Amino acid sequence: MNLTKKLISWYLENQRSFAWRKTKDPYHIWLSEIILQQTRTAQGLPYYEKFISAFPTIKDLALAKEDDVLKLWQGLGYYSRARNLYATAQFIHFEYNGIFPSTFNELLKLKGVGDYTASAIASISFNIPEAVVDGNVYRFLSRYFGIETPINSSAAQKEFKAKAMELIDVSQPGDFNQALMEFGSTQCIPRSPNCVVCPFAAECVAYNQNKIHLLPVKTNKIKIRKRYFNYLVVLDSQGKCLMEQRTEKGIWQQLYQFPLVESKTRIMTSSKLIHHEAFPSKLKSEVNQVTLWNTEPIVHKLSHQALWVHFWVLDYKETLPEGYAIDSLQKFAVPVVIQKFMANFF
Repeated sequence: MNLTKKLISWYLENQRSFAWRKTKDPYHIWLSEIILQQTRTAQGLPYYEKFISAFPTIKDLALAKEDDVLKLWQGLGYYSRARNLYATAQFIHFEYNGIFPSTFNELLKLKGVGDYTASAIASISFNIPEAVVDGNVYRFLSRYFGIETPINSSAAQKEFKAKAMELIDVSQPGDFNQALMEFGSTQCIPRSPNCVVCPFAAECVAYNQNKIHLLPVKTNKIKIRKRYFNYLVVLDSQGKCLMEQRTEKGIWQQLYQFPLVESKTRIMTSSKLIHHEAFPSKLKSEVNQVTLWNTEPIVHKLSHQALWVHFWVLDYKETLPEGYAIDSLQKFAVPVVIQKFMANFF
């Protein structure tokens, strides 16, 4: 039995049961793939269920408010996925009359849809033989064939895509792609895979040459940027609080936050905070007291950044004209670090 047949056979016996595997509806497949980008399946499943419940059709998603979409996405991270999800739903609803594109090239034109996602939708929903290539596929193919091309190099995508295209079963491309991803996710895992029970051990180059721990190859580790965030929790005597929307491009665009002072180093005294150039001038004469809520920074790690976060509580003298009642803050889509603070503070 060749690799392709053996892989599909393994999948049919060992596949996990997920809601999106019980349908070929491109809306459901697209939604699941966007959610599962850079997200573990166990974490993504509840979000998929919430989205399908809130927006049963692509029309429902397209006609929703963007803030509602971001709020439902809260906690998943990489919020550009949610913004692209919303933009694409609107595009398909208004430009394609709600009908999902059914060719690989048309799918590639959708915002937030790259080769991997387009291949998944094309193969599963429309039976088009386009092979998927993601981290799980890189890992399995690099080990099985002994491929040492760094997976984060410009040549890797083309090489691994070509190899997967050689293997794909054109009669059942959806099952093949899901088998490839499932095997990498549950069997050929990054660390300490159970190679003894692997059906491909006899032919696997990495296993037979003791290179499991060396493959796949990844070079040029990304340098992590350190940033210092000082959130101003401004409260007045009426129980109202300041909240603003983060409009600039970068992390957490369109999400809400407390007024922010970003500094080059840690700020540990209220005096340095108030005299920082980014501190809102309108607050300087209107606060009675400034208290540092957490003396130890909350370190919030993102893919390319590490945020050192402090929350400062400011007692405002008068009534905040643009303040929000504390019990209304839950309606805002906020970064998870602020969500956790609010759960502990209010």
